[in-house]
Amino acid sequence: MKKIVIAAGTGFLGKILINHFAPKANTIIVLTRGENRTENNIQFVHWDAKTLGNWTKELNGADALINMAGKSVDCRYTKKNKKLILDSRIQSTAILGKAIKICQNPPKIWINSSTATIYRHSLHKKMDEQEGEIGSGFSVNVATSWENTFFSQQTPATRKIALRTSIVLGQKGGAFPPILNLVKIGFGGKQGNGNQKISWIHEIDFARSIEFIMHTPHIKGVINIVSPQPTTNSIFMKTLREIIKPSIGIPLSKPILKLGARIIKTETELILKSRNVIPGKLDHNGFKFSFPNLEKALQNLTKQS
Repeated sequence: MKKIVIAAGTGFLGKILINHFAPKANTIIVLTRGENRTENNIQFVHWDAKTLGNWTKELNGADALINMAGKSVDCRYTKKNKKLILDSRIQSTAILGKAIKICQNPPKIWINSSTATIYRHSLHKKMDEQEGEIGSGFSVNVATSWENTFFSQQTPATRKIALRTSIVLGQKGGAFPPILNLVKIGFGGKQGNGNQKISWIHEIDFARSIEFIMHTPHIKGVINIVSPQPTTNSIFMKTLREIIKPSIGIPLSKPILKLGARIIKTETELILKSRNVIPGKLDHNGFKFSFPNLEKALQNLTKQS
């Protein structure tokens, strides 16, 4: 690949993609709110994620555009934060659509973030892209509005993919480091009743799956970026305890989680919603996971922790 553009590529997931693609692409353009700079074959280009500007020319001739923009949902769902969460996703997606329209040589593929949280809370039914059932509530409304904005963009020369991504397990960001720290200090028991499903994917497979999509031209539309086997919160925490071997593993009840969420300014939905999602399209198209097994994934991630 000659050129990949990553919008909002300085966050946790963006850095995973940069590390993965830097050896494979001639140039990586990272659209950032920071200043313009260059590091080896990575060029950081300023944008505000809202308006057209000089950054738009970077999309010309790109093999791929990957949009990771959006305010983190790891916050309290105040009126202000809800607006920021929604606006940051809608505005960045809409402006990228406008930028593609004015390209003389538009990107071959546009991969836009979405979320596996779009599916309803489910303890038993596994949700794939064909028969998965869309849920309700604030997070789902954000996801559906986000995808509607994305797919409404008229880009006839650019293939479009919406990534319904689950929890990405990585060493240097996201949900895994705080969970690991909880286990290390003795609070590694189940959270809530522990029955809620966790759909997850190792950071290496997150990047590999995106590369696989790029090189599989007939894949389009929504795609679940999750490992093949959802687990439960109880099994996840038990598996991590068996690897870390803390002296105790105190469970955290729902009332304690609600109190803790207020203290650290987040929402219990991130822990208690049951995400029972499977990678229907990835499996059907022959993608081979490096870490399909939870125990091996956690062992890999804790090696250097």
